[in-house]
Amino acid sequence: MSSQSEKAEYFRSLHHGTHILVLPNAWDVPSARVFEEAGFPAVATSSAGLMVSLGYPDGEVMPRSEFISATKRIAHAVSVPLSADIVSGYGATTKEVEVTVKGVLRAGAIGINIEDFVHTTKRLHDVAKQVRKLRAIRTVGESMRIPLVINARTDALRFAPGDEDAKFDEAVLRATAYRDAGADCVYPMGLVDAPAMSRFVKELRSPVNVMVRKGLPPIGELERLGIARVSFGPAASYATFGLLKRAAREVLEHGTYESLVAGAIDFDELNGLAAPKE
Repeated sequence: MSSQSEKAEYFRSLHHGTHILVLPNAWDVPSARVFEEAGFPAVATSSAGLMVSLGYPDGEVMPRSEFISATKRIAHAVSVPLSADIVSGYGATTKEVEVTVKGVLRAGAIGINIEDFVHTTKRLHDVAKQVRKLRAIRTVGESMRIPLVINARTDALRFAPGDEDAKFDEAVLRATAYRDAGADCVYPMGLVDAPAMSRFVKELRSPVNVMVRKGLPPIGELERLGIARVSFGPAASYATFGLLKRAAREVLEHGTYESLVAGAIDFDELNGLAAPKE
C-alpha cells in the first residue's frame, strides 16, 4: 500500500472481512510501532491516550495544530493504515470540523472516529447537526480523493435521557442516521451486553464497533454476535500506566524490581521504535 487511497480502501475492507477487525489504539509513535510490529493490520489513535501523554485532558483542550502534529508523527512512523480519533471534530460549526478533517488527512490518516457529545457538559449533539457534520466529512474525503473511513460514535447509551430501553432506542436512532449520512461503521459507546449487541447489529445491518472494557465478551464471541470491529480505546494506556504504578509501589514498598524487568524490552528495541521505517 503506497498511497493514502490504497490504505483507506484496505482499511474499509477490513470492516467487511470474514473475521472481526481488532484495532489497537496508540498514543504516540512507539506505541503505534509496537502494535504494527505485533502484526495488527491497522492502528488507530486514542484521543485520551494521545492528549494525556502530551499534558492535556481528553476533549478538545489540546490545540488543533498540536493534535494534528502528533497525528502526523504517528502516521509517518507506521506503514499500516492509521485512523485518527478527532473527538467531536474540534469545532462548533461544520466548517471548523472540515478544517480538522482536512488537517488529519494531510497528516497521513485515512480514517476518523468522531463523537456526538460535548465533553464539558456530557450532552449529546443534536442529531441533525451531527448528520450535517458527517455529510461534510464525507465530502472532504471526496474532494481530497481519499476514500476516508468514518467511524461514527454515539454516546446515547450513556447520556440520553430515560431508562435503558430509551437509551438503547436513541442509540439505534442515532447510529442509523449516521450510517445513512455516510458513516462506514457505527460505534455505540458502552455496548457490552451480548444480547444487546446482537440486537444492535440486527437493527443496524452495518458494521458495528465496540470497545475493549471489563465485561466485554472475547473476540470469538464478538464475531459470532456479528460485531465488525473491536477497538482498544484507552485500554492500552490504562494497562501501561497500571504497570508503572505497580512497579513504582514494588520498588518503594519492597525494594525489588521484578515489575520493571520481567517481560521488558531492551535499549536497542526501544531505540528502534523511533527509527524510520525501511
